[in-house]
Amino acid sequence: MAIDLEKILRPIDSPIPEFPPKLMTLAGGEEMVIRQVGREEIPDLLPHVAPLMHVERDFYNIVASRVYAELLGFYTHRVQDEYVLVAQIDGELAAIVNGRRVSAEVGMSYHTLALRRGLRVGAHAFAAKMEYHIDILKQKEVLIVAESPIGFRRWMIEYKLEKRFDIPHELGGVPSWALTSELYDKARSSLVVGRRPVPEHLLAKAKAGITAPSDPPTPPIDLLAATRSLGDSTATALIEQRNKLGGS
Repeated sequence: MAIDLEKILRPIDSPIPEFPPKLMTLAGGEEMVIRQVGREEIPDLLPHVAPLMHVERDFYNIVASRVYAELLGFYTHRVQDEYVLVAQIDGELAAIVNGRRVSAEVGMSYHTLALRRGLRVGAHAFAAKMEYHIDILKQKEVLIVAESPIGFRRWMIEYKLEKRFDIPHELGGVPSWALTSELYDKARSSLVVGRRPVPEHLLAKAKAGITAPSDPPTPPIDLLAATRSLGDSTATALIEQRNKLGGS
């Protein structure tokens, strides 16, 4: 009975092309591999996402919480046509991006979670995600929202996204923005970087295991700075939360 119900609960994923791994050299000289991961690697990602659910800086708490749930949804076959890409530097987890195929013409961008700040790691991973939708899946547009001011500057402003405010996004039903194939082509030369194929030894290193980020985001020392954008000028809510968690 349980097996029969599971067959009903699981959506049937559409046959879609996989993201071909790519390599890019960051501003600091590090080489970063971006590749698609399957369900079998999701348990390796979750322990690195969980601590960020309590990092108030730049809305990491809500982004990480949603990414954790989306990864679980993918792992347990509860999301239709979802994909997950990871960025790794010498095996170390640097970023996670995900989304899903809504239809043959439309994609849905979920999140871009940078686990290493600086060097535009998150921006490069986001660009790879857009490349997947437009160049690989051949979609006409991708629906996007931002949960932080940084995300708004990186996506809406840098890519000059179009408003699709009549379309509620799957992340909370908020108004969507869209990256069209035309906008992507205009941004391609300046924002989309990387090369293929990835040298075998670098790809093998990435696939050998996902290691912990060496310098992940941490909670801000100044609680007031972290909460001004939340309308909590006294940081009362965060102080109470940290006390419950046993922090300081």
